[in-house]
Amino acid sequence: MSRVVKVEPIPVSYPEPNDFNAIRHLCLVKITTDDGVVGWGESITQFPEASLATKAIVDGMAERVVGKDPIETNAIWQSLHDKAWWYGYNGGIASYAIAAIDIALWDIKGKVLGAPVLQLLGGAVHERLPAIASCHAHHQDIGRMVEEAQEWVAPGLHGVKVGFGKRGNARLGYEHDRDVEYMRRMREGLGPEASIMIDCGWAIRWDVATAIRRAKAFDEYKLTWIEEPLGAWDPEGYANLRAKTSTLIAYGEREWNLDGYERILQTGTVDVVGVDPGRAEGITGFKKVADRVEYYRRQANAHAWSSAIATAASLAISFSSPACKVFELKPLRNPMQHELVTAPFEHVDGYMYPPMKPGLGIDVIEDVVNSFRSERVLAKV
Repeated sequence: MSRVVKVEPIPVSYPEPNDFNAIRHLCLVKITTDDGVVGWGESITQFPEASLATKAIVDGMAERVVGKDPIETNAIWQSLHDKAWWYGYNGGIASYAIAAIDIALWDIKGKVLGAPVLQLLGGAVHERLPAIASCHAHHQDIGRMVEEAQEWVAPGLHGVKVGFGKRGNARLGYEHDRDVEYMRRMREGLGPEASIMIDCGWAIRWDVATAIRRAKAFDEYKLTWIEEPLGAWDPEGYANLRAKTSTLIAYGEREWNLDGYERILQTGTVDVVGVDPGRAEGITGFKKVADRVEYYRRQANAHAWSSAIATAASLAISFSSPACKVFELKPLRNPMQHELVTAPFEHVDGYMYPPMKPGLGIDVIEDVVNSFRSERVLAKV
């Protein structure tokens, strides 16, 4: 029987080409057993202070992990959850810590048992999942943004999800006519079959009337879904928007745990539920949410927009859940996807296939981890 002997939180910082080369921050967790098996987890902390806070909580939670059998993922998750409310009732930094630890334990569990995490979750319910490009709009010229999107889908991807209100000069999300013109030219440039999703993100502050007007104007161009047009929580506003438009409404990405997702699902206002395993308490947490999304007959969608570790966890959940329908990939090469692991995740003719290697199915290159440790990167900035 294996036992955990070490839990090491590692804040990392890296430049993200898919986000206008902004420095983004994660807190990785490396867990080692007494027989030398290593598992990797991740929390998508976004800011350096959140990474440091997550590191402190992981260090504090380690006492409930060291000495335990890593195969007992649910028992350890429950133990961590019991302690977490002291740090922040209903989520927060503690959920980051639980997420990273849980993902690493599932990685070890699969390696110890010689099985992919997907198999441990019950196996694949999809033969393949269509992949879409998930990126941000940066350029001032609409034509250049359309050309860029065409470049993203050219290798076979089935569509694009574009972030509005992001860094750069795109100014999308602020002017009605510009947004509609962007959608018109995107549909013209990508053709009638490509999926187009819009992610309004944290910078966009639409009221309900604006969101309704935008969504109705986008209908002509077959928008697949609009994400967070009214932010994280506005049940009355979302009910109003849903009653007056036909575009699917996506939100939920900012929730921390099952309670938060259940609250959203009960409103009946969400069609596509975004979940990030690096925030929503890991593989165990994501699985619990996916099961409820399936129960409500809604769609779940992994927010795997960080490292290859979160991508691996998201793939396992996505293939195990009937609620998941597509998979997002960052189109531009980036350090945490393409340098971090020996075999980066890639689509095949626009499709992702079930991960079949033991554990998360990734081999993390520790020299790369060390080169992106936050104290090194931030010292150079």
